[in-house]
Amino acid sequence: MTDDHEHRRRVLDPRQDAAALKALTHPLRIRLLGLLRMEGPATSSELAVRTGESSASTSYHLRVLAKYAFIAEAEHRDGRERRWKSVHEVTSWSNAAMAGSQEARAFVDVARRAQLDHLERSLARHQEDLDTGRLGTEWLEPSGFTDLGVRLTPESLTELWETFERIVSELAARDEGDPRAEQVALFTGGLALASGAGAAGTEPDASTGTTAGPAKKSGTEDAS
Repeated sequence: MTDDHEHRRRVLDPRQDAAALKALTHPLRIRLLGLLRMEGPATSSELAVRTGESSASTSYHLRVLAKYAFIAEAEHRDGRERRWKSVHEVTSWSNAAMAGSQEARAFVDVARRAQLDHLERSLARHQEDLDTGRLGTEWLEPSGFTDLGVRLTPESLTELWETFERIVSELAARDEGDPRAEQVALFTGGLALASGAGAAGTEPDASTGTTAGPAKKSGTEDAS
């Protein structure tokens, strides 16, 4: 990966970033950070409207995010209210490192639940944008999900993640100046499930093996 790529990524280390982890273990702060990354700089009042929270609440949580260098002040449109921007495009961590403390594991749990919440909101917004014409019909075919079940080694799953991130970065750089480009919410998952009985003696949920999207995506998997 390039230095520029690493500069855009905030890697959290539970040994050095314990306070930052604790600060980010809050669903609204994770959502505010995500909104700034997805939709660009905004004021606390604008974010309050988007989240349904009070301006006082979003202002407080934005100051906490700024304290731990997740966000910073952006260029102001006027002198009345601060505008905030995300410092990095991605927040990442080592799962192995996070497994070493209860606080770090709590953060990972909150982050993953926030991602599931983001998925539900994104699905609803995507359908609404299509229904109202805010998105053109050219987005209908390439949009979708896949829930395949494949047998991989830990090394192959790691390679899959690395390949996915590399290709996404390359395509985003290629499309950066294209006026047809839209913000795309990408959700990826690779969760190993042990063979045999699952929790409470039940079998793990099986993949449907289907792809809701273009046929050419079949057999493939389709981003903090």
